[in-house]
Amino acid sequence: MGEAVKKLDNVVIICRCNDVTVNDIKKAIEMGIDDFELLRKYLRLGFGPCQGRSCIVLAARIFARASGKKIDEVLSNYRVRPPIVPVSARYFTRGAEA
Repeated sequence: MGEAVKKLDNVVIICRCNDVTVNDIKKAIEMGIDDFELLRKYLRLGFGPCQGRSCIVLAARIFARASGKKIDEVLSNYRVRPPIVPVSARYFTRGAEA
């Protein structure tokens, strides 16, 4: 069963915006990334159109399990930064016409 789980890690996508898989997260941790914020920036988790609404908690759970930390501890430094909802560029390019 362990081998089947390893194969699934290559296809289970955690971040749909940036195509980050479970295996990508595990490899980054094995490379020595020991801080969730650094992992997030390295893999660009939360940088896509969804702003992390679908991936941050999933990635944090994987990171917590691998690092032996509690989920609250992993997410303690994570801050949602605006815009929380994607904003169309046209709102910024209209200038004085808006």
